[in-house]
Amino acid sequence: MKTTILIRDERPADIPAVRSVYKQAFGRLQEAKLAERLLMSCNTVESLVAEDKGRIVGHIMFSPVTIDSWCGTVEGMGLAPVAVLPEYQKQGVGSRLVNQGLSILRAKSCPFVVVLGHPDYYPRFGFEPASWHGMKSQWDDVPDDAFFVIIMDRKAMEGVSGTVKYRDEFSGGV
Repeated sequence: MKTTILIRDERPADIPAVRSVYKQAFGRLQEAKLAERLLMSCNTVESLVAEDKGRIVGHIMFSPVTIDSWCGTVEGMGLAPVAVLPEYQKQGVGSRLVNQGLSILRAKSCPFVVVLGHPDYYPRFGFEPASWHGMKSQWDDVPDDAFFVIIMDRKAMEGVSGTVKYRDEFSGGV
């Protein structure tokens, strides 16, 4: 399938189409509801869509996370959720969403980005196991080989380690 994918900021009018992407990609709306809660409650999210000829075919969101370290609290971003319509998967749409999001965050001087994800997928973008940097997820049941970080500002992250905390929306709160 030949596609002409445009990656752009999500707009309010995109919400129903984004919801549909998650429903089709995962067979449930849990991730779409998370994205909607984050959009409603946090003005510092980065939310992007992939569009093909006017149709929303993918979505990605980055939201604030914090690490309370001995040197103070450092804010970065967490990549989640992300989805691509099944018929557009394995065509680079997800990779384009991740790369565009990381590029935007680098330009905004974000010191780090974490993701809970597949060990064969995220290292291709420069993500490393978070444990290599003394970081762990706030959730005890997250396996070490599935929690990743990309350090974008080494100076800002010098000596920073500890537990990465996500926004309350990830636990169903607002």
